[in-house]
Amino acid sequence: MIFEKKTVFITGGSRGIGLEIAKKLASFGANIAIASKTIKPNDKLPGTIFSAAREIEAAGGKCLPLECDIRSEEQLKHSIDQTAIKFGGIDFCINNASAISPTGTAETSKKRFDLMHKINLRGTFLATKFCLPYLKNSSHAHILTLSPPIDLDDKWYAPHVAYTMSKMGMSLITLGQSREFRKYGIGVNSLWPLTAIDTSAVRNILGGAEISKRSRDAKIVADASFEILKKSPLECTGNFFIDEIILRECGYEDFEKYRLSDEVLIRDFFISENIANSIPTKTFSVYK
Repeated sequence: MIFEKKTVFITGGSRGIGLEIAKKLASFGANIAIASKTIKPNDKLPGTIFSAAREIEAAGGKCLPLECDIRSEEQLKHSIDQTAIKFGGIDFCINNASAISPTGTAETSKKRFDLMHKINLRGTFLATKFCLPYLKNSSHAHILTLSPPIDLDDKWYAPHVAYTMSKMGMSLITLGQSREFRKYGIGVNSLWPLTAIDTSAVRNILGGAEISKRSRDAKIVADASFEILKKSPLECTGNFFIDEIILRECGYEDFEKYRLSDEVLIRDFFISENIANSIPTKTFSVYK
């Protein structure tokens, strides 16, 4: 009943993790607004806001597909305001949209640098800013950002400093806003996967089918999001959750169902040894 008729605004929900989160919440009666710029099919990036909307509504919720490039302040604000008008408010803001270019300094162009920082960092900041007036009026308001635990170990920065800066910047927003928004009763948390997740980015950028089959299904992140967003925002805020850890804490035991093959799983970026060693799942290797 927590999600029935509640409204979720999610960036980049036309495919992958965002779409799985949207379908999961829709199956419990939530209204979903997906903000993405994909309106035409692409061979490398399957799915559009319209095909996603059909899947979300088939799962049981209402969906508002919004063509939106979150690098545009005007488009983002308009999309958020349209969501509130359509559904009468906003209860959950999910910052899922992200760009990745895991390249070294010399190989990272200004265009790629700006893309990552405008989508990952500025997009997250502005989405939460424009959702804030509506979240204040919700009885169960959450902001959930797909970003890693904050970690200053230089091993995460040296291989791809621009990308790491953008993702850690998203997490710094969680850190600051969790305290800033506590007075409004808004829960602000981050979530990150233990292993690589099978998405278009994994297939297109990180190594294609070989990496894909050593990844988990995006449903694990959707299930973890569901468990976080169920919690009282007054009690659940300022956390940097790892999908498998939060699911184990919530009583989940079967993690084989998220596997895509029998291959050894790849530990995701930004998962420290301490985190890895705290989890019973030991059948994964570090991405190289």
